[in-house]
Amino acid sequence: MFFLVHLWLNSLMPSSLVPFFSPRGIVIVGASTSPEKLGYGVARNLIQSGYQGAIHFVSQKSGQLFGRALYTDLAQVPDPVDLAVLVVPNTAMPGAIEACAKRSIHAAIIVSAGFREAGPEGAALEKKCLEVARKNNVRLLGPNCIGTLDTHLPLDTTFLQPPMPAAGGIAFASHSGAFCAAIIDWSRRQGFGFSQIVSLGNQADVNETDMLPLLADDEHTRVIVLYMEGVSDGIRFVETAREVTRRKPVIALKVGRFESGQKAATSHTGALAASDIAFDAAFAKAGIFRADSAEQMFDWARALEVCPLPHVGLDRPLRGYSTNVAVLTNAGGPGVIAADALEANGLHLAKLSDATEKSLTDTLPPAAGIHNPVDMLASASPQNYADCLKLLLDDSNVHSVMVILPPPPMFTTESVANAIIPIIQSSKKPVVVALLGSELTANAFERFTQAKIATYPFPERAASALGILARRAEYLDSGPLTVDQTVHHPPSTVSSSTDELLAAYNIPIASIKLARDENDAAKIAKELGFPVVMKIASPDILHKSDIGGVLLNIASEAEARSGYALLIERAKSAKPNAKIDGVHLQHQIESGQEVIVGVVRDPTFGPLVMFGSGGIEAEGLKDVAFALGPLSPLEAEEMMRKTWAGRKLDGFRNIPAADKSAVQDILIKLSRLACDHPEIKEVEINPLRALAKSAVALDVRIKTD
Repeated sequence: MFFLVHLWLNSLMPSSLVPFFSPRGIVIVGASTSPEKLGYGVARNLIQSGYQGAIHFVSQKSGQLFGRALYTDLAQVPDPVDLAVLVVPNTAMPGAIEACAKRSIHAAIIVSAGFREAGPEGAALEKKCLEVARKNNVRLLGPNCIGTLDTHLPLDTTFLQPPMPAAGGIAFASHSGAFCAAIIDWSRRQGFGFSQIVSLGNQADVNETDMLPLLADDEHTRVIVLYMEGVSDGIRFVETAREVTRRKPVIALKVGRFESGQKAATSHTGALAASDIAFDAAFAKAGIFRADSAEQMFDWARALEVCPLPHVGLDRPLRGYSTNVAVLTNAGGPGVIAADALEANGLHLAKLSDATEKSLTDTLPPAAGIHNPVDMLASASPQNYADCLKLLLDDSNVHSVMVILPPPPMFTTESVANAIIPIIQSSKKPVVVALLGSELTANAFERFTQAKIATYPFPERAASALGILARRAEYLDSGPLTVDQTVHHPPSTVSSSTDELLAAYNIPIASIKLARDENDAAKIAKELGFPVVMKIASPDILHKSDIGGVLLNIASEAEARSGYALLIERAKSAKPNAKIDGVHLQHQIESGQEVIVGVVRDPTFGPLVMFGSGGIEAEGLKDVAFALGPLSPLEAEEMMRKTWAGRKLDGFRNIPAADKSAVQDILIKLSRLACDHPEIKEVEINPLRALAKSAVALDVRIKTD
C-alpha cells in the first residue's frame, strides 16, 4: 500500500519534490545516540511514527541506534533512499548537500540553524548551500526548520517531543518552526488534528508557493492553513493560490500587520498604500481568507474541515449574499450574544416559517421563545434539543444553525450531545456548537470531538466559524474572476504625453495645457473655451488647493491673465523655493461627483489599484479600497461597494446619481495600463469627475522609475 501511495503521488508532483511527501527511504545525516541531541530526536520520531519505508542513519561513529546500523559515510547507505534529513553543523552543510547529490539523493531537509537568521555570515553560508544544491539538482527544505509531518502516511521527520498530533484534515505550512511546535501541542486539547505539517524555515529553496499545490493534492487534506512572515514571489504566489483555492480552502495568518512597508508621499495613492494593505489585496484576489489571530485561523479551519457549506442567497446589489442562521439555546443571554456576533460576521438571523414556529410552540413550554433565537428555557431536555434542531434544519429559510449548550441544570451536557450528534452528522446544512463551560462540559466536548463536529467555547467564535463557511460558499458561488484581456495598442513607452497614454486605453481626460505667461494663459483659455479652470504647475506643490493654487469659473481672457498672475504670486509666497513651470488650464467640466482612482506598484505583488473619495477628501477621509491589478469587473464593482464614494454614486439625498459603469470601466482600464507598463511606479487620477452619463479625468499624475 505504501508504494502504491508513492506511485500515486509521483504522478501528481514535480519529481524533485516527491520525496518530501512520499519518500521510499530516508537517511538522517547527523543521527546521534545522545538523547539530548537533535539528531537523536529526529531518529526517535521517525522510528516511532510508523513510517514504512527504509530508514538509515549516518553518524560520526559507527554502531547502532534503535537497532539499526550507524553508517559513517553517506556513500555506504543502501537503497532505497531519496530523502535526507541533515542535522550537521552549519559550516558542514555545503559538503553534506554535495554528498547527497553524489548518492543520488535530490531532496534534503536542513534542520540545522545558523544561517540567514543569524546574520551576514550565516546568510553567505545559506547562499553557498543553495548554489551547491542548484548545481547538483538537490531541492532544499529549510534551513532552520523542524521538518515535516504526515499523520496518514505516517511520517515524522521532526525532533519535537512525541506523540505525533492526531490525524485530521488540516494541512499546516509555517515559516516558524517554534510556532509549529506550539500549535501541535495546543491542538491536542482543542479537538482537531492535522493531515500534514510543513516547517518552511528560511525558505532558501522550497517556499510556501511550492507547497500550496502539493498540499492541495493530498487526498486527506480538506483545508490548508499558512503562518506567513512574508512571501517569496508575490505574483507567483497569487497566481498559484487562485488555482488552489478553487479546490481547497486556504487560510493565512500573516504577521507584521502594523509594520509600514511602502512609504510614498508623492501622491494620495502612495501615501495611503502600505505593505499590509497589499497583502490584504493579494489574499482577496487569491481567494485566501486572512485570519486575525492563530485562534481564529484554527477556528475557521475546523469549521471548513468538517462542515458542509451553507446555501447563499443573493439579496443585495453587486456581490451581496445572505446567509440566514438559526440559533437554538436553553438560555436567553447567550442567544443575544449570538445574534450580535452573527451580524458582526455578516450573517443574519433567519426568519422562521410559520410552520416551524407552530411546531416549536407545540414542542416547547408556553414560556419558551419560539422566534429566532429559539430559547427552549433552562428545563430543555436532550429530546427538546434534538426535536427543535430537526425543525430548524427542515426550515427552508434556515441556511445554517448554531446550537448553544451551557450545562443544563437537570441533564448532563453529554446526554444532549448524544441526542443531537446523529442529527448534525446527517445534515446537509452546517451546524456548529457553542459549548459553554468547562468541567461540566468536558465529556460532551469529547463526544463532539469524536464525532467531528465543530465546537467552540463561546457564541462569538461559533459565529465567526459560520461566517467563514458563508464566505467560502460565496467565493465558490461567484466563480473564477475573469479579467478583460482585450489587446490595447498603447505607446511603446510612457514617454508619450499623459493625454496620449490615457487615450490609448480609452480613458477620457479633460485636455490640459501649460501657460508660461499671462498672454499665453489668455490665448489657451480662449482656445479651450470658457469657462476654464486654472491650476499652478509645479512638481514641488502636490496639493494645490492647500495654497489657493486652483481657480474656477474663469470666464474671459482678462480673467485668465489676472488669474495667472495671482496663482504665480500665491505659489511664490507659499513655497518660495518651489520650481514653478507656469499654470495649467483646462476646460471646466460640469459639476458631478469626485472620486480618486490610482495605482501604486507594490514591490511584492505589482500594481495595487485604489478607489475612494477624491478631491481634497482623499487623505482626510481615507475612504478607500484597494485591489491587485489587473481588475475583473467584479473586483472593480466590489471596490466601489466597499466605499462611501462608490455607494454615493447611486445618488444620496440632494446628490444626483452618477455613471457608475463609466467609473468601473476606468478602474479596469487604469489597472490594465499599469500592468502593461512595468516602468510606471504610480498613476493617480484625482479627481475623476463622475457625471450623469460619463466620467472624466481632471487631474492626472504619472510617476515612472
